[in-house]
Amino acid sequence: MPKNITPNNADELLQKIKIWSKELGFQQLEVTDTDLRHYQNSFIDWLKQNYHGEMSYMHKHGTMRYQADELVASTTNIISVRMDYYPPDCETADSTLANPELGYISRYALGRDYHKLMRKRLQKLASRINAEIGDFGYRVFVDSAPVLEKPLAEKAGLGWIGKHTNLINQKAGSWFFLGEIYTNLPLPVTNKVPESHCGSCQACIDICPTKAIIAPYQLDARRCISYLTIELDGSIPIEFRAAMGNRIYGCDDCQLCCPWNRFATPSNEKDFLTRHPLDAPRLLELFNWNEQEFLDNTEGSAIRRIGYQRWLRNIAIALGNTAHSTETISALENKLAKATPMVAEHIQWALKQNKP
Repeated sequence: MPKNITPNNADELLQKIKIWSKELGFQQLEVTDTDLRHYQNSFIDWLKQNYHGEMSYMHKHGTMRYQADELVASTTNIISVRMDYYPPDCETADSTLANPELGYISRYALGRDYHKLMRKRLQKLASRINAEIGDFGYRVFVDSAPVLEKPLAEKAGLGWIGKHTNLINQKAGSWFFLGEIYTNLPLPVTNKVPESHCGSCQACIDICPTKAIIAPYQLDARRCISYLTIELDGSIPIEFRAAMGNRIYGCDDCQLCCPWNRFATPSNEKDFLTRHPLDAPRLLELFNWNEQEFLDNTEGSAIRRIGYQRWLRNIAIALGNTAHSTETISALENKLAKATPMVAEHIQWALKQNKP
């Protein structure tokens, strides 16, 4: 670690880092220490309740999620950043959700996959710091390691964790991504857990289609449509299928109803602009893609990670929630002949729902 950083010039360095971060497209940067004891017990309790479902990666790293120096040795501080992502050019979410013939895709996935973009920007930021002060210890993360990113961001002062368990910023809402740089730089830290400004509002709890927000600040991921459509590998429980409506990749309902998102600013990142377009696609068109078309049309997108079979599974459920039509029945029956057992189960369910 550079020896020329003192309390006097550390603050000056941090101000430079904040300027560089904005030049790289981040809307905010703050710093916290590594003490996550305030969040540790609630995370452990969440795991004990099995609210993480099949997301085994949430517990397999042991204490590494809240012991930063176990993940990256010598870490003393964590730089936390946020980047707005809501695409300015997309069809309104309400209009897409209201039309059962269209598929709804979470707004974060309409553009290019954010993981690579943000990692590259964080790496550029680290390189800029290195050019200024010399070699230092660091590692960048964007939803790619056992990191409690929302608690870190809250403690750093980027916002507060709302009742829906997403981070909310008083001036920017919640439509943003988070990223971190674990470092040994002795930067001044914020260490401020912002006061919650959710108040008595529980719009997110009331609107959740599958009642996944079981209490304020408590999410049962096993009921969450984002988990069901993205993380769950097998059959989606029948009890949730009708409530999923036309949501085929993720769900934004808890953010769409949040009053703080009236302050959200659409992203100016070209890579987050809507692709193909996927903001209001016809379900039958998506369902008729073969596997190569799925791969071609989701290249560079976060959607690709769910794979073709989950894609068909999700759309089959959405088609089961549409009004009866011979075109829909024909499409379902055509796919059924060559479907895997998992997809076939959902197609058969959809056919039963689509009877006149």
